[in-house]
Amino acid sequence: MRELSAQELYNLAMNIVGRQLEADGYEFMGVNSQPKKNPQFVCLKEKQLHFIIVRMVTYPQDPKGYDQVFMDKMKANALKFEAKTYYAGVGLANAADLKRPLCLNEAYIVDYDGLIEV
Repeated sequence: MRELSAQELYNLAMNIVGRQLEADGYEFMGVNSQPKKNPQFVCLKEKQLHFIIVRMVTYPQDPKGYDQVFMDKMKANALKFEAKTYYAGVGLANAADLKRPLCLNEAYIVDYDGLIEV
C-alpha cells in the first residue's frame, strides 16, 4: 500500500471540515488548500464573515492544541474584516494500527470535534 503524502492528508482534513461547514449552512467565499496560506476557508453564514484555520495532525498529536500566538494574529487580521475566527483541528490515524502511517485505500480514524472559536 502507498502511504498518503502530507498534502493528501491535509486535503483529507480539508474535506472533513468542508463537509461539516457545508452541512452547517456556511457559504464558501474562498477556499485555500495550501497548508501555509491562511485562512483555509472564508465563509459567510447569516451575513457574518468567518475565517477558518484548518490544521491536520496524526496520532498521537492532539488536534485541539493550537499555536495561541499565531491564532491571535489571525484573529486580529479577521477583526479588520469584522470576521469571526475559528480553529479546526483534525486528527487522523490508521484504523488497523495507530502506529502505522495512513495509506491509500485503508481505513482511518478521524478525531474532529468541530470548530473552536478563537
